[in-house]
Amino acid sequence: MLSLLSLKRRLIAVSTAWIVFGMIAAWFVLSAIFQKHVTAQFYEELYVHLDELQRLAAIDGDRALMRHNLSDPRYDVARSGFYWEIQKSGTVIARSPSMQGAKLQTPPDQRTDVGVHTHRISGPTGTLLVAERAEWKNPSEPPVYFIIGTDQRHLNAVLESFNSTLSWSLAGFGLSMVAAATLLILYAMRPLNQLRDALSLVRSGSAKNLPGKFPGEVQPLVDDLNSLLSATSELIQRARTQAGNMAHGLKTPLAILTDEAYRIGEQGLTQASAKILEQCRQMQAQIDYQTTRAKAVATRLAPGTSTLAREAADEVISAVSRLYRDRGITFENHIPASLRVACDRQDLNEMLGNLVDNASKHAKSLVRLSVGAPSTNSALSIVIEDDGPGLPPEAYDVVFNVGEQWDSQASGSGLGLAIVRDLAKLYDGDVRLCSSALGGLSVSLELPSFGQRAS
Repeated sequence: MLSLLSLKRRLIAVSTAWIVFGMIAAWFVLSAIFQKHVTAQFYEELYVHLDELQRLAAIDGDRALMRHNLSDPRYDVARSGFYWEIQKSGTVIARSPSMQGAKLQTPPDQRTDVGVHTHRISGPTGTLLVAERAEWKNPSEPPVYFIIGTDQRHLNAVLESFNSTLSWSLAGFGLSMVAAATLLILYAMRPLNQLRDALSLVRSGSAKNLPGKFPGEVQPLVDDLNSLLSATSELIQRARTQAGNMAHGLKTPLAILTDEAYRIGEQGLTQASAKILEQCRQMQAQIDYQTTRAKAVATRLAPGTSTLAREAADEVISAVSRLYRDRGITFENHIPASLRVACDRQDLNEMLGNLVDNASKHAKSLVRLSVGAPSTNSALSIVIEDDGPGLPPEAYDVVFNVGEQWDSQASGSGLGLAIVRDLAKLYDGDVRLCSSALGGLSVSLELPSFGQRAS
């Protein structure tokens, strides 16, 4: 169960458990020490009163006369719980005014001296803590027993009062320690919270490295992460450059082959020319596809990659509308201005450019961009619709194949939708086709939303 908690909650839970254990252990230890101390104090008081009783008692045969009452007035109050008796030969020869009922019965002892003996016996009002001493006035006569006692309830009342005070005191002290430990842990965890916020800024694209100052224990980690982010950015830029260099390096030989194919066609070898041209187009399509995919793979590794979807859509619409100005197509962009996707700007432009261009080719008069309902909680959906003829459901999978077109008479390489789906999947997204309310095709481009890109 503890493993499911966050580090902060684990520390607070362990600290609280340890403090509670310490308070309980302290309660038992302090209570036991106080009980031992106050019990000894009670018996010490009994010894003092026992000495006083012996000094005040005048023994005359089988009688005992008190010169005056004990100094403690509680021995004069009936059933007060403070009692004394003087016994001889099993008979009570004197007792305190507080004493009522049968005589005090103490257990027999082997009395070979005149020392004090302590017992717990039954008294008139409960268990008594008694001190007893035997005194021999004449060796030939039986001893006189001086017995004095206090109800244990008086001792228990003192202990209960102390334990109650101790409980509240330790509870208050324990709560203050839990609060102090919680505040200390929260304060100690602040650098980790700051690090998490800094990482969120990097993930969202608001920062390229981890900003802020951190304690000495955390700063080396931050420095290493910043170095890693910097190295990753350099690697991405290098990958983009290499992809561009590869495309540029193949462009010239491919152009030469295409030109030679036209020359062959002019010489009458039309069938061979068409074959070479077809292969050149396929090579160009594969080059475009693989270089675009390589750039996207590198970009996806970049932390903090994000783009405002409406801005990217406005750029695409501005470019595509010039191509189809003569057809009078209207472009509507209903994407919210604050909508941010976890995708590189160039890659989003590439995907939206292909989708908007395809929609414009088949639209009669309207192409509309909006936000739809995504298939997962962590994604957002950009919907591109047109009022053209649309596609039959059986064509939805075919058009995503590289080089495939449902309408063989239409212009294009059949590469656009394949690139869009491949790019979307690299960002843990997808592309879905369905019929549009406008009458044509509806394409849903699903991409991770801001701060929720899958790892």
